[in-house]
Amino acid sequence: MAEVIWGLGTSHVPSIGAAMDREKTEDPHWKPLFDGYRPAREWMAQHTPDVAIVVYNDHANGVDLDVVPTFGLGTADRYRVADEGFGRRPVPDVVGHPELSLHLLESLMDDGFDLTVFQELEVDHGLTVPLSIYCPEPGDAWPCPVVPLMVNVIQYPQPTAARCYALGQAIGRAIATFDPDTKVAVFGTGGMSHQLAGARAGFINPDFDAMFLEAIETDPEKLAALSREDYIRQAGSEGIEMIMWLIMRGAMNEQIRRVHSTYFVPASNTAAALALFDNRVPRPA
Repeated sequence: MAEVIWGLGTSHVPSIGAAMDREKTEDPHWKPLFDGYRPAREWMAQHTPDVAIVVYNDHANGVDLDVVPTFGLGTADRYRVADEGFGRRPVPDVVGHPELSLHLLESLMDDGFDLTVFQELEVDHGLTVPLSIYCPEPGDAWPCPVVPLMVNVIQYPQPTAARCYALGQAIGRAIATFDPDTKVAVFGTGGMSHQLAGARAGFINPDFDAMFLEAIETDPEKLAALSREDYIRQAGSEGIEMIMWLIMRGAMNEQIRRVHSTYFVPASNTAAALALFDNRVPRPA
């Protein structure tokens, strides 16, 4: 049967992509962040999946704010990189995997998740920055096809953390019934703690971030039990993006192995993190 081989939780801060595009990764401000990525990148380059499911949120670039789906799934064979107002990023368009997309769509609908279907979709930094964190030099094409899974973390009411975790578990069940020998990676993106506007603009909570990075591996149910208000209060209004990591975690086994993690403050007034998990190898004795 198909299997999830690894999961990646990562921030999708747009300035991370800009730093890469403008060759700023060795600048003193950025070097610690990109040095922290290196071990994960080296490991992922040795464990290339056949397809990746990227859980992300759009930032009013692929969809209009008048219509924001709670969960949306792309079924196209190709996704153009969106122009976010300052030109398209100099990265390849994203190749889709319609077969897995349609399998997920049917399985998830049968499992009680009503999804919006995108037969055409442009993808913004929410998806392309995580791909760049995974593969900094893709050349003409990313290492594997991608299934985009869009989540509303922009407009209230967002899905609960518990619902996101349950969706991830349903995705794990769906993958297990897909064509055999398919190796799947799952990305959960967004966060860490940050708030971009209002009286708490610039808010970062390293203590909450540290708790989250530990619990996403060892106790995801603890994170799933937190309310929207808990996330916003403790991680900032945009920190609620972290619920998307729970979709990634739910798709994986109960026992996983942390390959590498890193944490950096600040990246564009945002705490940025990466956590890479092996879904196949038991923890060494």
